[in-house]
Amino acid sequence: MTVWDTLVGQQVAITALQAATSGQGMTHAWLFSGPPGSGRSNLALVFAAALQCERPGGVAAGCGECHACHTVMVKTHADVRLVATQQLTIGVDDVRELVRRAALTPVGSGWQIIIIEDADRLTDQASNALLKAIEEPSERTVWMLCAPTAEDMLPTIRSRCRMVELSTPHARDVEAFLIAQGADRQRAHTAARAAQGHIGRARALATDDETMQRRHSVVTLPFGLTSLGAAMSAAETVNEAAKAEAKAFTDEADEREKTALASAYGVVQGGRRPREYAPALAALERDQKKRATRQVRDVVDRGLMDLASVYRDALRIAAASGAELVNEDLRRQVQDLAGAASAEVNLARIEMIFAAREQLLEFNVPPLLALESMMVGLWLAGMEAK
Repeated sequence: MTVWDTLVGQQVAITALQAATSGQGMTHAWLFSGPPGSGRSNLALVFAAALQCERPGGVAAGCGECHACHTVMVKTHADVRLVATQQLTIGVDDVRELVRRAALTPVGSGWQIIIIEDADRLTDQASNALLKAIEEPSERTVWMLCAPTAEDMLPTIRSRCRMVELSTPHARDVEAFLIAQGADRQRAHTAARAAQGHIGRARALATDDETMQRRHSVVTLPFGLTSLGAAMSAAETVNEAAKAEAKAFTDEADEREKTALASAYGVVQGGRRPREYAPALAALERDQKKRATRQVRDVVDRGLMDLASVYRDALRIAAASGAELVNEDLRRQVQDLAGAASAEVNLARIEMIFAAREQLLEFNVPPLLALESMMVGLWLAGMEAK
């Protein structure tokens, strides 16, 4: 199994990158764009493995068997740096450190590769620092930036990158991938449709019962929006579930990081703490708080996309398209939803959901406030349709 086999539904991009490993169109800066879950950072990592592969370039590169491929894919290769932030932004100090590293000679005989996930989170200062490094590239350094769209990056940065755009994987490709990974066929079918092209989400839905149950609790909310109280309660349900899921993720990471910090400063239980430890701990806790905020917003955003899928299914039924629904297991309830309101009303509801996403992600509106406003709007739309 080659490293390319870990990618789902991206044959056009794979063909272009395999040509680049042979020197056809190879450049020092790349920008991978595509919808959430399409595999931007995974594609960058696979490309990095192919560039470092001990076999010749082209289709053969990225064999998945050599030492270089293995170390890149498990993220331990000395000349491949993957930058993945859990915070709201990537600051200028972080980028300056990457620029310093990029100027160094690779440890091995290949490339020095720096992959920045969520490059759209770069602050203006960080973007300007990165721009200078891309404008004056080191001979053996390759930058790989990942962002939802090319427009999320500064025009001056994207103009200096070769752009590779990923598409949303088809459900049948995701299903085949999950089955190949050992998932039950029926569970894989359900998860592939529910994930709406998000590979990581599909894998979680196919393997974790709690994840599937959390999604079910969200997608059934539209059927219970019968009053103002129900709408407010639904908003609270989504918000509290998001905080609980985020807390389960961040608590473990927070404790691990605090333990590592204490060890680095030689702090022991009941012992004396060095003077430098207190400000370091305060800085760490600030970063952890930012990470927790982002994690809650990311979980809420996933829930909003799940909600939108219900109203999209209602539009499919209203159009009598005959297409399989994202929420096929809820077909009867979705049919009732489609019959209770016009296609125009359900389209307006989808617009409300995307407006809530914008408030949440672009304008930093508190999640509960954005959810309450949206849920009340969804309920009122149903009342006006009667």
